[in-house]
Amino acid sequence: MRRPAFCLLRHFAFPSLSVHKVTRTCYPHPGVLPAPLLCYKSSIPGHSCPHRRTVSSTADRHYTQELSGPEQRLLNRLFDGLVSGQRASLAESITLVETQHSRKKELAQVLLQRVLAYSRTQESCNGGRPVAFRVGLSGPPGAGKSSFIEVVGKMLTGRGHKVAVLAVDPSSCTTGGSLLGDKTRMTELSRDMNAFIRPSPTSGTLGGVTRTTNEAIVLCEGAGYDVILVETVGVGQSEFAVADMVDMFVLLIPPAGGDELQGIKRGIIERADLVVVTKSDGDLVVPARRIQTDYTSALKLLRRRTKSWNTKVVHASSYTSEGIPEVWAKMESYRHAMLSSGELQDRRRAQQKVWMWTLIQENVLCHFQNHPKVKEALPDLEEKVTRGVVSPGLAADLLLKAFSAQ
Repeated sequence: MRRPAFCLLRHFAFPSLSVHKVTRTCYPHPGVLPAPLLCYKSSIPGHSCPHRRTVSSTADRHYTQELSGPEQRLLNRLFDGLVSGQRASLAESITLVETQHSRKKELAQVLLQRVLAYSRTQESCNGGRPVAFRVGLSGPPGAGKSSFIEVVGKMLTGRGHKVAVLAVDPSSCTTGGSLLGDKTRMTELSRDMNAFIRPSPTSGTLGGVTRTTNEAIVLCEGAGYDVILVETVGVGQSEFAVADMVDMFVLLIPPAGGDELQGIKRGIIERADLVVVTKSDGDLVVPARRIQTDYTSALKLLRRRTKSWNTKVVHASSYTSEGIPEVWAKMESYRHAMLSSGELQDRRRAQQKVWMWTLIQENVLCHFQNHPKVKEALPDLEEKVTRGVVSPGLAADLLLKAFSAQ
């Protein structure tokens, strides 16, 4: 009988186990290196990463008893390719974490554990500060999210950054399919070798992102991408789960969309760190600036989310690129302020907890649905609820009692 997933990971929890020592030279800039471990030059004034650093990594032999030979070779190939910056390995790794296959989900967790350990090594070389910058972008349909990301992405790759774009497309409620058309709308960026675009379906997940977006972000960072852009589906007031996954949450709003101040309703606007009024060109310049003024005034009525940053409102045009450098300058100012105050690190730690509880909720629901007594009682209760003989609340109580019964 195959052992559960936690058996594969148990060796990561005990520091007393012997580990294999790996020595690597710290290179001055992130790049594509054929080595499983590398260090980045610190961006912090006065801090320098030692020229040679001895890093501990969990030896593969500790979990060889839990993994078959082909599984070990698969994980080694994916990890080595990932940290060497191979786009094919990154794409295959994301496919692995997105799978619904039970055994492959266990393998994905082992891979993620290795990548997380590798990322901690990178952060230690950067003075304990995150190396990558995670930005979530949301907004109503038609706000120009894909066009905005392409222009910003091309500008960043031109400045030497490596940009990863995780684009989420809505899935059909009837067929479950998804067009995954975001990549086709970023034709220039998709051909850039310093950019990686990964469209994924929501697959019924609410909140504007997928259930594995967190894992995909970690994998992109492990592959050396220092700017991670997460584009959500077109959202409303409450679909902003991406705010719990990124360092900065950017809300894109189109001009001349009717009741512009509708966005000030309590909800998504409260989570925004930056509001960008898009399509500020041609005949829409005047409406865009008016909306910018309205939002700036309205945001003063909301409570500040952080001590070191006030939410800013700017306007930009993806068509003319006017205002795009200024938008990125605001993002950099935000990151510097949050890093200096330590709030960005605190936010990431809080997000780790949110991530854990999200996975717990998902797995608990899965265990509930697959419980033998629940599966036995479910058809009859569903039929009675449909006929109105039993109320939905009573049926839910009965199923929960069946689940909790010894």
